[in-house]
Amino acid sequence: MSLPVKKGDGYTYADILAWEDNQRYELHHGKVIALASPTDIHQGISGEIFAQLFNYLKGERCKAYYAPLDVRLFETEDDRPEDVDTVVQPDLMVVCDLKKVDRRGIHGAPDLVIEILSDSTRRYDCQIKYKMYQAAGVQEYWIVDPAAHTVAVHILENGLYNSPDFYMSGAVVPVSVLENCSVDFGQVFE
Repeated sequence: MSLPVKKGDGYTYADILAWEDNQRYELHHGKVIALASPTDIHQGISGEIFAQLFNYLKGERCKAYYAPLDVRLFETEDDRPEDVDTVVQPDLMVVCDLKKVDRRGIHGAPDLVIEILSDSTRRYDCQIKYKMYQAAGVQEYWIVDPAAHTVAVHILENGLYNSPDFYMSGAVVPVSVLENCSVDFGQVFE
């Protein structure tokens, strides 16, 4: 597919909504990023983490979501799609303020975002998205590395992510934004 001619400073969410294809996209400050399909290993890891979060959250006020779902990180209540230049599709997320959820996805920062690294997303997840999630106020950001069987957990403190806590395969990782919740990575990396 050929992208429409770029207008002004870059693309907006309205542009992505108008494209009639089945490609998944993210929008990073007006720059379009086409997303590749995840691998079977990625899907297995994502599915197990989601299942554990979903089961914990049954009957609770928070909800777990998984990609593809558009998250308009910096969107305000008054913004229209043509005003939004940043849209991401985190692998997994938890939202406790369900007023942020609408028919197109999530507007504003989820409470927890989990990205699962792949060769094509490593730089974006560890650098670009890290900075975006921090700036948007995502309270907890996990980076799962399937190759190394590790999880880096970043907690937002005073507007900045702290030095990450690293967990190895087999660890039970606490979810700081959910009381008494944890994810058993012995099952995730099984």
